[in-house]
Amino acid sequence: MVKFNKTDFLRELKDYFFINLGLISYAVGWAAFLLPYQITTGGVTGISAIIYYATGVQIEISYFIINAILMTFAIRILGPKFSIKTTYAIFALTFFLWLFQLMIGNKLLLGPGQDFMACVIGATMCGIGLGIVFVNNGSTGGTDIIAAIVNKYKDVTFGRMILYCDVVIICSCYFIFDDWRRVLFGLSTLVVISYVLDLIVNSARQSVQFFIFSKHYEKIAERIVQDQHRGVTILDGTGWYTKERVKVLFVLAKKSQSIEIFRLVKDIDPDAFVSQSSVIGVYGEGFEKIKVK
Repeated sequence: MVKFNKTDFLRELKDYFFINLGLISYAVGWAAFLLPYQITTGGVTGISAIIYYATGVQIEISYFIINAILMTFAIRILGPKFSIKTTYAIFALTFFLWLFQLMIGNKLLLGPGQDFMACVIGATMCGIGLGIVFVNNGSTGGTDIIAAIVNKYKDVTFGRMILYCDVVIICSCYFIFDDWRRVLFGLSTLVVISYVLDLIVNSARQSVQFFIFSKHYEKIAERIVQDQHRGVTILDGTGWYTKERVKVLFVLAKKSQSIEIFRLVKDIDPDAFVSQSSVIGVYGEGFEKIKVK
């Protein structure tokens, strides 16, 4: 019998909440800014947009069909946990695309002739949405699945991998519009999405290190392990001014955990001496995997 774990349940609930938030941002970016101005970009959504421009078939229909095919190949590689969230995201995004298109229609919210602004705003919302989804262990499917597979084994960022995959898709819209201007808009959209995506993902994964000097080092170490689920290394040191032996706690953590670590240190020992610094990368258990040949 599987034991119910409240912490894991709340963590999963938080993931799904933010995945939905990211999908809404992504869907609004498409429905409100990209589709009405006939701007495309990469990925399955971009392919679906091209099909929509050429045939009038609603974007959510072709998006769902193509992703259903791709998911059959992704389950074994990415694992059940990732695949469950990706499958959920595909269904949810299909719904959100339909909903916001129904609400907004083909209205030009920024007015006619504002293609560039629509490109920038729509791409930014899509990039924010994708970043939120990826950070919370989800995916919107399509080339995101390909990027996630490559990222699992190679040290290639999500944004860069998606950029490589999607240039061909964007260039293909020339055959629909016979207008290189549309291709340039699509490429600009892709660059913005990739930049914003990497910015969010890399910011969320940024790590920091702490050196904590305190007489209550045992209580602090125990709280960090229990509350923040981070390992603690105790180092022996000597204060050269006092010539006293001291214990130093060395901790590596996510940047998002910094405030909580400072709070628990202050609660236990307000007089503790704490040094915090950013690190370029942390690889190993609980952080990023080492991805080199």
